[in-house]
Amino acid sequence: MSLIFKKNKTAQWWPLHQDNCCSDQIIAGARFTDLQKANAVNIPAATQYDNAWITPADWASLALAPPPSVLKSCQGDILAWIGARSGTEVIASQNSYLLNYAWDFLTLNEQQVRAIDYNDIKGEVSPAAHIDGYIHVGKGSRILPGVVIEGNITIGKNCKIGPNCYLRGTTTIGDHCRIGQAVELKNSIIGHGSSVGHLSYIGDSVLGEQVNLGAGTITSNFRHDGGNNKSMLDGKLLDTGRTKLGAIIGNGTHTGIHTAIYPGRKLAPNSRTLPNSTIATDTIT
Repeated sequence: MSLIFKKNKTAQWWPLHQDNCCSDQIIAGARFTDLQKANAVNIPAATQYDNAWITPADWASLALAPPPSVLKSCQGDILAWIGARSGTEVIASQNSYLLNYAWDFLTLNEQQVRAIDYNDIKGEVSPAAHIDGYIHVGKGSRILPGVVIEGNITIGKNCKIGPNCYLRGTTTIGDHCRIGQAVELKNSIIGHGSSVGHLSYIGDSVLGEQVNLGAGTITSNFRHDGGNNKSMLDGKLLDTGRTKLGAIIGNGTHTGIHTAIYPGRKLAPNSRTLPNSTIATDTIT
């Protein structure tokens, strides 16, 4: 296999991946690019966009087409090609698509974590923890008494989880993370080295690396009218297609205690909030 990644300049992941490269994004306990490469095993020399998710079955369909051949999503977006970026067109399944926005990482993480069907526990799990689902726990990580896990969860290396916290949905936690007392995580991605220490709710959110959330930080993830959440991009509100969307928080951000964040809001890398802040709009500094 010789797989070449080409940058897709239309992707807008801000406030994540300011180097415009999403290869290191954590998904289901692995680097995004490693998952992409695993899907393309035994595929002849091919090129794909760096933000394309392509299933093994769709790669196989592309490989069987007369070259040059191009794989397109159901939406008509080019995902990958063999030879020239034109030729025989192959339409992928709905499970292959471009990840154009930060919240698209949640969609892929949901799919990958939900598919886990075995336990892989290399750390310590207290007998006083309650586990209802499959979990992957890295070396050096500890799940303390009173932790309740519902659904499939991946936890990286050297993490401390608990005591008395609630993890549910399809959640991914990176390496060297701290999830503390009375914290609830639901269907979220927590980047490496991040801490959600006390009395917080993080739902349908993506945290970058080295984020620290002060005690009582709450992400709202649902509109009162039940409609899709919208996010501001290039001065316009974009429909995210998600009825549940919390916050997208850039690397190195710290929130003060009792920070409340409106649904779908984005916090810039290395930004700060004061105690008792209400984040009603995106923060850019």
